[in-house]
This record gives sequence, C-alpha cells and structure tokens, in this order.
Amino acid sequence: MMTATLMPTATNSCTAAFAAAALSVQPIVCQDNVSLGWADLVPHREYLVRYARRQLRDATQAEDVVHDVFEAVMSGHARFAGRSALRSWLTAVLKNKVVDLIRTSARCDTTLDVDTEGDGDTDGGHGAHLECPRPRPDEVAEQRERLRHTLGRIATLPRTLQDIVQLRLLGDASSEEVCERLQISANCLFVGLHRARKQLMC
Repeated sequence: MMTATLMPTATNSCTAAFAAAALSVQPIVCQDNVSLGWADLVPHREYLVRYARRQLRDATQAEDVVHDVFEAVMSGHARFAGRSALRSWLTAVLKNKVVDLIRTSARCDTTLDVDTEGDGDTDGGHGAHLECPRPRPDEVAEQRERLRHTLGRIATLPRTLQDIVQLRLLGDASSEEVCERLQISANCLFVGLHRARKQLMC
C-alpha cells in the first residue's frame, strides 16, 4: 500500500464549493430524451451500496461496483429509457455488474487440478498452482513509465481531488476514513472520484 502525502485539509468553504461543483456535472441525455445527472443518481447511492454489500460481503468492492454503475450511466454505456423507476433500473444494472464481478473472482480463484493416475510428475494429488511469468525488463520499464505519467497527471488535479485519489485509490483508505479526513460527505467523495478519473483519462 502506497503512503499518501496529503495537501492541507480543505476548509469548510472549499469543501462546500467542491460539493456544489461536483453536483453540477453536465447531465447526459439517455433514450427518449431522458436527462440524467449526478444530482439524480446520488440519492440512490446508499441504497445501492447496501444492496451490493449484501451480495459481495465486502464494503470496498460494494462501493467500487456502485461507482462503476454510475460511471456507466454518466458515460452513456448504460442508457435509461424512463420506462421504469430510476432506482429499479439502477438496481438491475448493479445486479449485472455484481454477477460479472463474482464470475471474474471465481475464475481468478480457480486452481489447476492435476490427474495423478499414471503420472510420476505430481504433487501427491493436492493440485498445482500456475505461477505467473516474471515480467520482461522492457515490460517493467513500461510499467514504471506509466506509473510516472499517472502520478504526474494526479499532481495536476485540483487539491481536493488530489487528496481523494491519494487517500482512496493510492492509499486504499476506506470511504469513511477519507470523508472524515477531508470533511466531505460520502456523496461528494463518490462524485469526486468520478471527476478525478474523468480528468485523468482525458
């Protein structure tokens, strides 16, 4: 886990300004001219996180998968047609994300079983684990360059977004810890992560 070096904690006025700016993200137009913005989504965040926690039994994964849902909506990859309640539709999108995450985790946790009959090269029938190949020197250099570039981009973010990224993403702190440290609400943290990731991807 990386150690985050934070800028001084934001003042209340700065936090209020950030919250106002966060919720003013340009809304998108979904199907049938239905317009959605962060102000429409954040009231459903706590409900969706609770649902995801029950399914995943992991608070951090729950928050991340709900953020993925909101990112999909705001990027236009998931389009709301307005033919059902917004919360019901968001829950359906979340269910699909949760299923995909569980399937991916199951594949990652699967080990290679070895048939020991008639084979002298076995480990006594206890199964074998595949070892990950060591990266080549050029791959290590490329990864270091990407890390350097990403850290440089983070340094260009507004101060509050820098702190959010350093604590939540680099420092792996919980949402509760980040909100307490920066004196912002969970909804502002959620929107801040979206804004930071969007700027870093530009």
